[in-house]
Amino acid sequence: MGGLSDGFQNMRWLLDIIDIGLVAFIIYRIILLIKGTRAVQMLLGLVVILIVYTASQVGGLYTLHWLLDNFLSSIILVIVVIFQNDIRRALIHVGRNPFFADMSFREETEVLEELVKACVTMAGRRIGALIVIERETGLKDFLEIGVELDARVNADLIVAIFNPKSPIHDGALVLQQGRLKRAGCFLPLAQDTEVSRNLGTRHRAAVGLTELVDAVAIVVSEETGKISVVIGGRITRDLDATSLKRVLTRLLEPRDRRRQRRTRKR
Repeated sequence: MGGLSDGFQNMRWLLDIIDIGLVAFIIYRIILLIKGTRAVQMLLGLVVILIVYTASQVGGLYTLHWLLDNFLSSIILVIVVIFQNDIRRALIHVGRNPFFADMSFREETEVLEELVKACVTMAGRRIGALIVIERETGLKDFLEIGVELDARVNADLIVAIFNPKSPIHDGALVLQQGRLKRAGCFLPLAQDTEVSRNLGTRHRAAVGLTELVDAVAIVVSEETGKISVVIGGRITRDLDATSLKRVLTRLLEPRDRRRQRRTRKR
């Protein structure tokens, strides 16, 4: 019996270690998810409320304690409402769909070169454009509106799509798995009023979408002719052909190849 009891204790220790490890991993992934977003400030606000709640209980501030107690009793609902976009982004992150799926290195290079060539051409002609590149998170929810293409990435075709005389030039062009899938797609706009005030519609749409999913958005400004890349709601402006290709290569490179390259450097 003593040996059996020791076996159960050892198993209990193992389960506890696995349990703690899983919780630590979940917390780590949550921190990575909200890092650099507005959710961090909201989370800090909730921490301050919890501190005030504890202080009101210890200090005998019964009215304040009662108010905060009623507020915190619905904390799960409050968290869901406040972090709805971040929760959605985390859930849809489960489905993975690499951009360069089943493509050779030569094909990947050709796609990037055609994409960069199109952006530089449009920037020189002051043709406004919004190009969205799907990465790991699927964009199916945002493709209900638009014209289906399913064509190879070609610079001349991209420029023709965004030509002001084209009937689908106002929407976004969506790339999936190295192909032009849909054009004329309308995307959710950024909700932050401070961001919206200083940006045009294309930039707001790029910010709004990339705040929800991990897609890469390229914006060519019709007014200034400048090229920007938006990822995670953050804008990198004034890119030339070289810097644009470098940024896209880094963002769209498959994880396994990126990991191999880092290993070789070490």
